[in-house]
Amino acid sequence: MLHDRVLVRQDAGEGDRRSSGGILIPATAQVGKRLAWAEVIAVGQNVRTVEPGDRVLYDPEERAEVEVRGVAYVLLRERDLHAVAAERVEASGEATGLYL
Repeated sequence: MLHDRVLVRQDAGEGDRRSSGGILIPATAQVGKRLAWAEVIAVGQNVRTVEPGDRVLYDPEERAEVEVRGVAYVLLRERDLHAVAAERVEASGEATGLYL
């Protein structure tokens, strides 16, 4: 990975969902702009806020897809990440493990 690039693997498709009220929402239902979670696989040398193994929140419309050895990944810039969920932040005891 070069510069400020982050390679992530998307979480599996969610399929049908349930609302907080228990209503079943089919996977084909149109929803507004929705951010997605992914796992960081590799980072460039200039990336400072994430490490491999972290989960990141990003906008699926701002992505470049790449396939490596038959596995689909998403290539992002570090500045395109909206939030990071990391166990190393939770371990400090002072945080929730999620930083924006």
